[in-house]
Amino acid sequence: MNDVKEPLIRLVNITKRFKELTAVKGVSLDVYPGEKLVIIGPSGSGKSTLLRAINLLEEVDEGNIRFEGREVGYVTRLGKRHLDKPHNICTLRAEIGMVFQHFHLFPHMTVLGNVMEGPLTVQKKGADESRQIAVDMLDKVGLSDKKDVYPATLSGGQKQRVAIARALAMKPKLMLFDEPTSALDPELVGEVFDTIHTLADEGMTMLIVTHHMGFARELADRVIFMEAGSFLAEGEPKEFFSKGQENERIRGFLNRLL
Repeated sequence: MNDVKEPLIRLVNITKRFKELTAVKGVSLDVYPGEKLVIIGPSGSGKSTLLRAINLLEEVDEGNIRFEGREVGYVTRLGKRHLDKPHNICTLRAEIGMVFQHFHLFPHMTVLGNVMEGPLTVQKKGADESRQIAVDMLDKVGLSDKKDVYPATLSGGQKQRVAIARALAMKPKLMLFDEPTSALDPELVGEVFDTIHTLADEGMTMLIVTHHMGFARELADRVIFMEAGSFLAEGEPKEFFSKGQENERIRGFLNRLL
C-alpha cells in the first residue's frame, strides 16, 4: 500500500484527554487508499476514542488530521484550536462513514427512510435520487426485501447491515467500523462479516476496531495492537499473529480471544 505517495488520511500526534485520563497518547497513523487496517486491543485502550476523533465526534487536544492531503476538522483563532464550521464538519463526515457498535437507526423511519436520510438532508439530493441511492445500498447489503419495514422488526445483524447501507449512501471514501459485531449474537456475526468482506473486495478503504480476530486474519492489510492510548505493535496479519506471540502482553490478549 505504501507505494501510494499520499495517504488518504494521516493522523499526526493525536492526543485526547478526559480530565485526568489521557485516552489517546500522541498517536500517528497513515492509511492509504484501498487499505484495510484493523485495530485490536483490550477494552479501554483508546481504540474507539481514536475512531471517534477521526470522524470529529471527539475533539482532540493535540495533533492534526489530514484528509486527502488537506488539514481538516479544526481552525485556530487567537492561538486556540476550535472545531471547524458545522458545514465543513458535515462535509468531512460525508466522506468518512462510520458504523457503530449499536446501530443508532431511527425507530420511527422505515429501513428505506433511514438509508435515504443522509443523501436527502445532509447532501441535499432530491427525493427520487436519494430513494434510488438507498435502494441500491440496501441491495448491496442484501436487504432489498426489508426496505419498507421498521428497525424494530429486524434482527441485530440486519440492523447493522442497514447501518452499513446508511453510511455507504453518502458515498464515503473511508469507512470506520467501531466494534461492528460486538453487540450481535454469535450466529449473526457472519452476515455482517460477509457484508464488510464484500466492501473490502470492492476496494473500500477501512479502519476497523474489533475483538473479532476473523476481521484481522482475513481482511486486514495491517493489524495494530493498541493499549493504554498508544500503539504497541503493528504488522501484516501473518507476521503479527506469529511475532505477536513473542510479546507477553499481546500473547495474553490473543490467548483470551483465539
